Amino acid sequence: MAEGRLARRLLGQSSVEPGRDVYEYALTDARGVEVAVLTYGCIISRALAPDREGRCANVALGLSTLAEYETRNPFFGCVVGRYANRIGGGKFQLDGQEYRIATTAPPNALHGGIRGFDKHVWEVVREIGDDDAVGLELRLLSPEGDQGFPGNLDARVTYLLGAGGLRIDYQATTDRPTVVNMSNHSYWNLRGEGEGSSQDHVLTLSADYYTPVDADLIPTGEIAPVAGTPLDFRRPKPIADGLRSSHPQIALAQGFDHNFVLVRPDERALILAARALEPTSGRTLEVLTTEPGVQFYTGNFLDGRTYGPSGRAYRQGDGLALETQHFPDSPNKPGFPSTVLRPGEVYRSTTVLRFGTDRG
Repeated sequence: MAEGRLARRLLGQSSVEPGRDVYEYALTDARGVEVAVLTYGCIISRALAPDREGRCANVALGLSTLAEYETRNPFFGCVVGRYANRIGGGKFQLDGQEYRIATTAPPNALHGGIRGFDKHVWEVVREIGDDDAVGLELRLLSPEGDQGFPGNLDARVTYLLGAGGLRIDYQATTDRPTVVNMSNHSYWNLRGEGEGSSQDHVLTLSADYYTPVDADLIPTGEIAPVAGTPLDFRRPKPIADGLRSSHPQIALAQGFDHNFVLVRPDERALILAARALEPTSGRTLEVLTTEPGVQFYTGNFLDGRTYGPSGRAYRQGDGLALETQHFPDSPNKPGFPSTVLRPGEVYRSTTVLRFGTDRG
């Protein structure tokens, strides 16, 4: 029977929401895997995982202080919402009415607007601790009109660390029709935070298709096969193999920044979406999800001006993100899976992160 541990530490008061205390919760399992979660932005600020020799390293890119997270964070580790990823033109129509969303990547909305879910202090609803797992449930009330979205939204995120990995459960309800698409935006480097490029990681994606993008990284609406392109990760291969390809999609995104359409037996099954291996350490990360897509992003906009807890600069390609999600711009693409949530319905989504080792 696994034994876990939950510890809480006060980081200080938020400058974004004056008077609100911000805490760090450290979740530890019996194997020595430790995940730290901040109540600001629901951020995964640290993830310690052992290599094939049992040596632990932090594999999550992050920042050193609360002040940095509040002023300089390029979405490291946070929960993004109400709508993860992009909404083209910063607007969409729902039930015949147009809604305009605050644009953060003009002319498009990105990750929920100027002040999305990542820029709020979340309330801890409960702490969880038993023989099998440790964790916490967090809550955020997003009011009508928040960043332009309709409806009062009650959003909840639960982190639970146990023998099966780190389970992230998302839930939301609304009092008016709205759109919801929540995800975690952690950047991973399985060699260790600040240890250089992640381009040697060997990646596998359970996807036969992807959604091509235009020059603004908005999906065109096409669902295209990965076969014959650098975006084919159906068999394990190093990320670097296609990163400097002349393929038009790689050139547009300056690397990988694409939504992959997952192969799934039914709409709600928890399936293996991705597996990453760092060959030197042997560390692996498996990502399971109930979502229809995963955004694979290679940190193309990291430019060396952000420093992690290691004191080292983060440069392009130093971390990879695997954001489980509904597709970008779904509110404007009738052919994509719907992200509409109506009163009386419950938005539910689950992602599991499993850290392990490959003995080679």
